[in-house]
Order: sequence, then structure tokens, then C-alpha cells
Amino acid sequence: MSVRRLSEPGAASEKFTDTVGVLTSWDGGVLMITRRDGRSVRIAESALVAGKVIPAAPARRRGPAASYEELARVCSRGWQPLETERLGEWVLRASGGFTRRANSVLPLGDSGLPLDAALAAVRSWYGERGLPAYVQTATGAEGTQELLCAELERRGWVLEVTSEVWTGALAPVADRAEGTGVLLSREADEAWLARYQRKGVSEVALRVLGGGPSVWFATVPGAGDEPPAAIGRCVVDGRWAGFAAVEVDPGRRRQGLATEVMAALARRALDEGASAAWLQVETDNAGARALYAAMGFTPHHAYHHYRAPDTAGSDDRNGETDTSANRNRRMDAATDSAEGLDRATDTADDPNTTTATDAVGDPDTTADTPGHQTHTAAPADHHAPAAGRAGARTPATNAAGDRDTSADTPGHPSHRTRAATPVGRHETGAVEERGRKSEDSGPVGS
Repeated sequence: MSVRRLSEPGAASEKFTDTVGVLTSWDGGVLMITRRDGRSVRIAESALVAGKVIPAAPARRRGPAASYEELARVCSRGWQPLETERLGEWVLRASGGFTRRANSVLPLGDSGLPLDAALAAVRSWYGERGLPAYVQTATGAEGTQELLCAELERRGWVLEVTSEVWTGALAPVADRAEGTGVLLSREADEAWLARYQRKGVSEVALRVLGGGPSVWFATVPGAGDEPPAAIGRCVVDGRWAGFAAVEVDPGRRRQGLATEVMAALARRALDEGASAAWLQVETDNAGARALYAAMGFTPHHAYHHYRAPDTAGSDDRNGETDTSANRNRRMDAATDSAEGLDRATDTADDPNTTTATDAVGDPDTTADTPGHQTHTAAPADHHAPAAGRAGARTPATNAAGDRDTSADTPGHPSHRTRAATPVGRHETGAVEERGRKSEDSGPVGS
């Protein structure tokens, strides 16, 4: 839904701010709107001017039709954790701290417990493994978890990172380049790992990289004994092909190597029967987004990792401290033009990388900590009655990125004033914020 409020109540000249998101609560004279970026905005009733319900966006746009739940499961199978355990319909995932995606809860459905009890069980489970507790949520598509985001925020869970899942048709990716110089393998060999952004890759990391229904690694050999000029990874899972870890030697950028890698992997995926593609990209990686948009990919939904309060996330990723020098190097890489269409984003998986160019991950490394041990205990099933339990997904929500395009005049007929048609206390809509002098808008930090 879209809500208009006074941004400066009591000011001589009225100024308004529009917030678009899901109405997740209305209590004690305060509305809570959860936006696409996972953050919640509190709006006092006294500042409310108007509101309207925005219909849910169609599930199918330019890309292949897919529900959030289908994509979430496909993405999880494409980056498989080493250990899983069920808490009702929630899946607890652990992999020795290697990436948040493989070390977080995927709450698809009902945990079978009240939310506080479910979160306590989550914290206990990860605490037993020496890991911080993370919950992965999503916003911006039908069936995503705006309500859960708001509840986590209300309980002090910290939103650390936000990325997006993009989808597109596979055949156009395969047609973009010949890829004749790309070598494909079933395993990540020493040469491939020499280019991979994570230095000193552990056995745990190798098992995660190699996990999935049908995994392929692509390599463009370097000169002589040099590391590869470019690499990539693809997981084929039924009709889906997921791209990740596409990286290019900084000295070889703008030569189309990332496109060559993705095209070669796409052709192999087509041979195995896939027709659709997905990838994950950071919200602030302009170069990667330009590359993927040129290939026909479009955003499907945003996803977020919330860390439990009073637990430390790690700034030491793969043994490299997140110093200002490292951050500056990342910014240099991020501002490298997308002109060559071969830089992008598995910086999502490691904010400390200086060579990542086509990442398809999320900013999601918790820490590849040497002391972490991976447990492989048999999964336990904690099913319980579903009704009224934690994890219920929001009903239809508006698609990511949809904005309220109605006039900025309070009297515009497209707005329903509070006096005429109050905003329903239990209505839900879609996510994002825009407005003049908005104190709520801004980039999502990672």
C-alpha cells in the first residue's frame, strides 16, 4: 500500500512523504510499513494524510514465471549447506560459517512454534555450532516475508545485508558469445580456485562450492602460469540454471570475458534441459546490474539477512580484516565501468574481494573461520500445528520496485483521504519508499 504523511508536522509550509510497503501493524496510534529493503517505517496517525491499497504486481513480467518459494528453494539447492535441520517448515542451515546463505535459517512456512520460541530455538542451534544466528527473509514479491521482517526488527535483530534475486531466459545468455576459449569442468581445480575471490578456501568451502544438483565450473586460462583470466560457476536444477562466482582478472576487464563465461555455462545448461536462469546481485553494484540487465535479467525479489541481537557478526572474512584500505579497494572495483560487461558481483559473497567482477552471490560471508567445525548430525523434524504460528508469509504483496506514481497533491483523486476511506488496519500492499526530504530513504548498507 501507499501511505502519505506530513514529513514535517507543524511546519509553516506542508511537505509530504510517500511510503510504499506492506502495512505490518497499526497499534497505539502508530502504523508500521515494511519496505522492499526490509526496513520498517513508523508513521504516527497524527501525521497521516492519505493512503491507498496498491494491487499486487503480476507474478510474470519479462522473465520466466516463478513464485518466491520456488526460487528460494532453487537458490538454496544451488548453494547447499553441509548440515540442515528442520524446525517445522523452517530449515536451519550450517556450513562452518562459509557464507550467510549456507549458515542461516530459511523460513519458508510455519515453524510450528510461537515466534519468540522459534527464534530462541534458532539461537540455541547456531550457538551449539559456534555460529551467529541469522534468518534469511525476502520482500518485494507475492508470498514474501514483510511481516517477519517487521517482527525481527521489533525484537532487535540486525539487518546486515540486502541483495536481489534476478531471473531471465537462458537462451539469450547462451547466444551472447561463442565462449570457445572457456573450459568446463565438474570440479573446481587448483587453477579455478587461484582466481576465486576467497583466499585459502577451506574444505568446507569446497564442499559448498561443489554441492548442487548438477554443478559446472568454467575457466578461461590465463597466460602461462598465471591464474585464469576468468572463472564462473553454474548449477543446473530442472528448468533453472543459477550463475555464481563469475570473476575476471582486473587486468582483463572490459574484454567480454564474463559474458564468454556465462554464455558457455548457459549452453551447457541448455543441453541439460534448463530454460530459465537466476542469479543474485547486490543492490548497490551498478556494474553488475548493468551487465545482467543487458543480458535480459530483471529483479524478482530482494532478500535480507538478519543477525540475532547481542551476537557478533564477523568483519574477518576469510582471514582478511575489513580495513578501510580493503573497503576502498572494493569501492574502486564497484566503480569500474560496466562498459565491458564483464564485471559484476560475487562481491555479494565477500565484501573484501578486490577481483570479483561478476558476482552472483549475496554480501553474505559470516566468516570462513578455521576453528569452525561442521556438524553432520541427522536432521530432526520439529513439526507442530501450523495455524497462527511463526513464519506465516504475507498475503499478496506488490512486486519489487513498483512505485506509487499518483500525483503529489494531497487532493489528487488517486489518494483516499483518511476521512473518506481509512487505511485498513490489516491491509497489505508492496514495498519501497520515495518522497521529498524523506528521513527514511537511503541506500541499504552491507
